[in-house]
Amino acid sequence: MDALPGDHPSVSHAAIAKLAKGAQDNPTVGTILTLCEALGGVPPAHLLPHDSYGDLKALEAFEDPLLRRVLALLDGIPPDKVQHVIADLERCRGDLGLEPVRDETAQAPGKRQRRRSMDDAARYAADSLEGL
Repeated sequence: MDALPGDHPSVSHAAIAKLAKGAQDNPTVGTILTLCEALGGVPPAHLLPHDSYGDLKALEAFEDPLLRRVLALLDGIPPDKVQHVIADLERCRGDLGLEPVRDETAQAPGKRQRRRSMDDAARYAADSLEGL
C-alpha cells in the first residue's frame, strides 16, 4: 500500500477486516509496516504469527540499542560463560527488587528444542513477513 508523496501510509478498513477475519493471511511487507505505524510504531515482529514471538517484553527490550549491544557482546561467548552472566543479571534484578524473568530455555520433559542458524532464523523471519 504505497503512499503518495506527502501522504501518510494507509490500509483500507476492508484490508484490516480481511486480516482480522483470517480471509487474507498473506499481507505484504508494506501492509505490515503500515499497520505497525498505525499501532503506534510497534516492531513488525510483534505481528508475526509464531508461538516463539509471544514474548512481547523481550521484543520491546530489543528495541533498546543498549540491550542490542549486550546481545551482540554475548554472541560467540561460550555457553558456560553466558550462564555466569545470566546468574549475575538475575542477582542484580533481585537486588533491585525486580520480578524474575521466566526461563524460556526450560523445556517440558521429552520436548526437544529446535535450534536455527542465524541465516535460517533471518530467512524464516523474512518469509513470515512476506507471508510465504
